Amino acid sequence: MKAAWYSRNGEAQDVIQVGDLPTPSPQAGEVLVRLATSGVNPSDVKSRRARPVNDPLIVPHSDGAGVIEAVGTGVPTSRVGERVWLWNGQWQRPMGTCAQYIALPAAQAVALPVGTDFAAGACMGIPGLTAVQAVILAERLSGDLRGQTVLVTGASSAVGHYITQMVTLVGGRVIGTVGSEAKAAHARAAGMQEAIFYKTESVPERVKAVTQGRGADVIIDMDFSTTAGWASEGALAPHGQVVCYGSNALEVPLPFRPWLYQSMGVKFFLVYSLTPTDRLAAVARLSSLLANKQLQHSIGAQFTLDQVALAHRTVEAGQTVGNVVIEL
Repeated sequence: MKAAWYSRNGEAQDVIQVGDLPTPSPQAGEVLVRLATSGVNPSDVKSRRARPVNDPLIVPHSDGAGVIEAVGTGVPTSRVGERVWLWNGQWQRPMGTCAQYIALPAAQAVALPVGTDFAAGACMGIPGLTAVQAVILAERLSGDLRGQTVLVTGASSAVGHYITQMVTLVGGRVIGTVGSEAKAAHARAAGMQEAIFYKTESVPERVKAVTQGRGADVIIDMDFSTTAGWASEGALAPHGQVVCYGSNALEVPLPFRPWLYQSMGVKFFLVYSLTPTDRLAAVARLSSLLANKQLQHSIGAQFTLDQVALAHRTVEAGQTVGNVVIEL
């Protein structure tokens, strides 16, 4: 099979190779998927640059979509021919989705509804599941989001775009941080009601201005290193909740007194390691949204397998609005 791989850390153009690898065979409990697309996410490029390479080679990317071609023992043969999207394709294993085939546990191949194409399917594993789990946790902590104000940091990002839609669908009011007018337009089309240009505006002051001084009821956050300060400066209402799935800094000072005195809370989660119960709920909710055609999908750039290094550089540049997908 054709595949891309690397054997050491470094810049994409220096370490990624494209060539032939053996086609895997599905083991017991696994399915073999003929991949049509592979999604490229920031975590994939960060792994290539810095995560220790402990295997002879790494086929990158955790997200993808395609068709089941074969099954291992214990998996119903009726799944052969099923269109699927994948999660955790390259999580704690060397063989990811940037190849024509992948064999992985059957539960990690989820039925892709009719009407959802393979490019969109390649956006479900990390962007889609992160978004839906963030909204589920926000509802768990803050109750029904209908009528509540939710600050979405990075509202035009791959994850933020889905979060904005999901919060809007349940009746929440989305305030979003964005970096440009183009990104603001993208987020508004997804349901964002107020844009905050974080590069030129004080986010806490703007949030207070559009919430009559109260702050947001919930913050769904991609960078706790910044949001920890914003929340303590009035961006989060008393008794408000932060749901966080990322941070640009690994060590984050927390202004404890305002967090304590305003009884604010924070819940962190990592989409790769959801509990089985949370994973089932998130997959079911996302599948329902797809089946009912309730989500907009934004593919910002598409590349061929031979252009995988360029795809990685595009993600690293951070200027593309929408998801980056490789067609296989």
